[in-house]
Amino acid sequence: MENSVINLIIVIKNGYLARKETVVVSFSCFKEAIAKKLVDLKFIKNYKIDCNKIKKIIINLSYEKGEPVFSDVKIYSTPGRRDYVSYRDLKPVLSGYGHSILSTSLGILTGKEAKSKKVGGELLFSIW
Repeated sequence: MENSVINLIIVIKNGYLARKETVVVSFSCFKEAIAKKLVDLKFIKNYKIDCNKIKKIIINLSYEKGEPVFSDVKIYSTPGRRDYVSYRDLKPVLSGYGHSILSTSLGILTGKEAKSKKVGGELLFSIW
């Protein structure tokens, strides 16, 4: 069984490590929502949906002075173990330099957004 979140994040991380300009992943609405949040957080430049025979998401990676803007990621929820948190239990990532990404009833939110809206959910991953 494939976990789309893990697949998306690892493909992006490996693309940065290989210094690629773009990476391609299979399409799902959930992956698109995460890609949109990563664009808002400036971890990727942009993305577009390719609708040829099989739908794909083409992600353009962002570099700052030749260095990737994405350092590392910690994945919390896996298919065998889901990690749910209350907004009260959310902690800053790397003293505020990173972001936690959650799947909530209001959609994909960062830790700060979830705290301000007082909503908890499934903690997907932390990125910095």
